[in-house]
Amino acid sequence: MRVLGIESSCDETSAAVVSGTGDDATLESLTILSQDVHAIFGGVVPEIASRAHLTAITPVVRHALEQAGCAWTDIDAIAVTHAPGLVGALLVGVSFAKAVGAARGLPVLGVHHLEGHLFATSLDDRAAAPPFTALLVSGGHTMLLDVPAWSEYRLLGATRDDAAGEAFDKVAKLLGLPYPGGRHIEALARDGAAGKVRFARPMLHGGQRAGDADYYDVSFSGLKTAVLHAVRDAEARGTRDADAAHIARGFQDALIETLAAKTIRAAEAFGRTRIVLGGGVACNRALYEEIARRAAAVLGAGSAVHAPSPRLATDNAAMIARAGLFRLERGERSGYDLNAYAALPIPGLVAPGAAHP
Repeated sequence: MRVLGIESSCDETSAAVVSGTGDDATLESLTILSQDVHAIFGGVVPEIASRAHLTAITPVVRHALEQAGCAWTDIDAIAVTHAPGLVGALLVGVSFAKAVGAARGLPVLGVHHLEGHLFATSLDDRAAAPPFTALLVSGGHTMLLDVPAWSEYRLLGATRDDAAGEAFDKVAKLLGLPYPGGRHIEALARDGAAGKVRFARPMLHGGQRAGDADYYDVSFSGLKTAVLHAVRDAEARGTRDADAAHIARGFQDALIETLAAKTIRAAEAFGRTRIVLGGGVACNRALYEEIARRAAAVLGAGSAVHAPSPRLATDNAAMIARAGLFRLERGERSGYDLNAYAALPIPGLVAPGAAHP
């Protein structure tokens, strides 16, 4: 089977072709057109994003088909992100998919953006398949899941305020770095000294026990405020430029230690030796290395941590096509009443303690 994927949930217009059956999936093409204009505003402007998708979607899809050496007659289905995201941006992709599906007689499948991130890493490494513990970390989401099988997702914890990627962006702005901030903070932090500036690890302390409300949850708003005070103090001393790398290192260390500790907690609690990372922050090398170090120490030498390559960590259509391929093989189809939603639970998501149907 061969699926065309379309992603337009935020500020990347993307199309991809994925083929295969089961966990034997091959990425045939991937095109991503990023909207750099948002850097001027320090964040995504929804109206600008929607208009840019309208301009880009046809040539982006055409390029993905050409790159894969495909005609429309070679495509078995269209998978498109329909939630969550900016509604105006999502509607561009959903409307395009439904129109082409109707014109070409192709089935259309609405795919949840976060489920796409769960599938993304398996396109780089087929061993990144269930069962596993999943850490989804992006600009809009931070979520810890137990994944016994595809389409079975047990929610363990999530952010109570800022997502990890959002925290990176806000701290980057405080330090005068460009948007998006993740890669700039990571680069600057390499020049910082460990422990030179130390921030408290939010919602992480030795007294926590399984069953506590904050055992798996995270919160980064307080960490962001602590960085703000550190920057202001450095400005008052006239040492902001000299201290910037140390502040970036202190922030990144605090965020990463929190995420890594809670991920290992989850893996140990559910007996998982495989951990899969997803989302834009998943390509942060320091995050991967810290989780891998802790996994080897706590879960044993047979543990494995899988992270997506940078192009599959960002918002991309390959992960949407891969998730769509899975759902197509299950016999699923979306009707032409498929709509876009700013927020929607991942299909198959259950809360801790609940049984899967």
